[in-house]
Amino acid sequence: MTQARNRPSDQTRLDAALERFAAEGFSRLEPPLLQPAGVLLDRLGEDFRGKLYLTSDGEAELCLRPEYTIPVCLEYLSIFEPGQPAALAYGGQIFRCGEGETLQTGLESFGRDDREAADAEILGVALDAAADAGAAPLTIHLGDAGLVKTFLDRLDLPAAWRRRFEIGHGRGEPLLKILNAPPRKDNGVGSGVIAALEKAESGDARKLVEDLLSIAGISTVGGRAASEIAERFLEQASLESGAGVDQEKRALLEAFFAVGGTPDATSAQLRALAREAKLDLGFTLDSFDTRSSFIAARGLALDQMSFSTSFARRLDYYSGFVFEARLANRPDAAPVIAGGRYDRLLRTLGAARDVPAVGAAIWINRLSGESQ
Repeated sequence: MTQARNRPSDQTRLDAALERFAAEGFSRLEPPLLQPAGVLLDRLGEDFRGKLYLTSDGEAELCLRPEYTIPVCLEYLSIFEPGQPAALAYGGQIFRCGEGETLQTGLESFGRDDREAADAEILGVALDAAADAGAAPLTIHLGDAGLVKTFLDRLDLPAAWRRRFEIGHGRGEPLLKILNAPPRKDNGVGSGVIAALEKAESGDARKLVEDLLSIAGISTVGGRAASEIAERFLEQASLESGAGVDQEKRALLEAFFAVGGTPDATSAQLRALAREAKLDLGFTLDSFDTRSSFIAARGLALDQMSFSTSFARRLDYYSGFVFEARLANRPDAAPVIAGGRYDRLLRTLGAARDVPAVGAAIWINRLSGESQ
C-alpha cells in the first residue's frame, strides 16, 4: 500500500516530461480537442476510423483528438511560415475507442535542414523526458523509411511492384507476402487504367484514382472513403500489371530486408551489399552514419540499440528515420515512445512544399508498464 501511495501519478509524470522539453527549448502548443476527422483519416488510414470518437458540427465530421502529430502540424501551419524553424512540445488527453482517454506527450521539430542532428535530438530528448517521468528500462528499435525508398529506387522495379513494396513495407507485411502476389483476376482493373498508373509515382497514382472517383461522384463505397478505395484499387492494379520481380532482384530484396543489428553493424552490411550489387546507396548510408554519430554524441549507447531494414511504423507519412522504445521486460507490449521523420506530411496538409519535420510521442500510461 505504501508503494502505491508513493507511485507518481500520470499527471506528475506528464509534468516531468514537459519540464524536460521546456528545458531543451521546446515551446508548448496545445491543439484543440476537436479535430477534422477527414484530415486525420486521410493520413492515418480508414482502418483508424474504428478508433475515433466521431461527432459533427452540422457541416463537417469531427473527432476527439486521437493523437497529436497531425493536429500539431495543422497548428504549425496556422502560426508559422512553412519551413520556418520551430521546436514544439505538447501534453494532454488523447481519445481512442477501446483505450478511452489517456495522456500523451511529445515533441515536434520543424524546418531544420540539419536532418541527422534533428533526428538525434528528438530521440535523445524523448528518452530523457521519459526517464525524468520515471520510465522503466527501455529497448530501442530503429528503422529508416528513406533508406528503404532509396533501395527500391535503385532496384528499378516496375512502378506497380515498387508501389506494392512501399505499401507492404509500410504495413509491416513479411517480404514473402509482398512477393507472392495472387494471380490475376478475370474481373480486374482495365488495361488502360493500369498503363496510366504504372507511369505515375505513388502519390500521383493515388491522387489520380481519387480524382476519378470524385469525377464519378463516388465518395464512399460500403463505408469506405475515397482515399481507402483508392489505396485498394492501386493494390489490385499492382497485382494485375503483369510484370513480376526477376530472380536477381528478388534475391537482392531478400538480402536487403534481412539486414539488421546495431546501427554500426547494419551500415557495414548495407555497404557490402551495395558494393556487391553495384547499387549506389552511398549518400543515404553517409546520412545514416552521420545520424548515428549525432546519436552517440548525445551519450546514447548505439551498441544497445537495434536497427532493422524491415522495421516500419505503419503510418504512410513517415519518410525517413523511425524508432520505437519498448519496455525491456515486455518487448511485445505497445511502444512507450514512438516517432520519426515525416518531411512530406505538411505538404499534404497545405504547405506549398515539403517541410523538414521529425517528432516523437510518449504514452504516459505505459511508462511504468503497470497499465499494459
